[in-house]
Amino acid sequence: MTKAALWPLMRRWLIAGLAVWLPLGATILVVLFLIDLMDRSLLLLPPAYRPETLLGFNIPGLGVLLTFAIVLLTGFLAANYFGEKLLALLDQLVQRVPLVRSVYGGMKSLADTVLTGSGNSFRKVLLIEYPRKGLWTLAFQTGEPAGEVQRKTGQEVVTVFVPTTPNPTSGFIVMVPRTDAIALDMTVEQALRMIISLGVVTPESPEIQAATAGKSEQKAE
Repeated sequence: MTKAALWPLMRRWLIAGLAVWLPLGATILVVLFLIDLMDRSLLLLPPAYRPETLLGFNIPGLGVLLTFAIVLLTGFLAANYFGEKLLALLDQLVQRVPLVRSVYGGMKSLADTVLTGSGNSFRKVLLIEYPRKGLWTLAFQTGEPAGEVQRKTGQEVVTVFVPTTPNPTSGFIVMVPRTDAIALDMTVEQALRMIISLGVVTPESPEIQAATAGKSEQKAE
């Protein structure tokens, strides 16, 4: 095999190898980061009761179990009558701290919306023209502002979150006229997969999915 023929073959192997290891490596790094973060919950235990003291060595990932137990116990306490009263008191105390209440209030509203299913935030994928006319991007509807925003704009607008690529956890909000926002049939999960993959993974439209399913059923018959 000549060098001219060997180089394209090696290039193809290199690209195929990177296609395997890049997503796998990124996933491993994220999982290890989360495990390391949750392992820090062991610092809540008294030094005499920590695994390295009792066993003489550290067990990676043991903090995951402790974190799960803490979250589960917190949920159990918050779900009963006395827990709700205690959390309401804590909420009132935090809301009185000037700087903290802004961050806490926003994060609490976001958590209540996403985790409890109240409202329509992050449940509708929109297509909007951004950053200028003729350019389109995916966005998630997060709310419907009322009051001053509606009065000053003179039209019905919706608040949308435009995520960045490939990290959809960062982004910015834009208020666009409802008539300029096109609702899509794709799910939030499909939209996030498309954003993270830099647009490589594009979900098929329901019409194409239905047609494909129909052809598969005909072949099966």
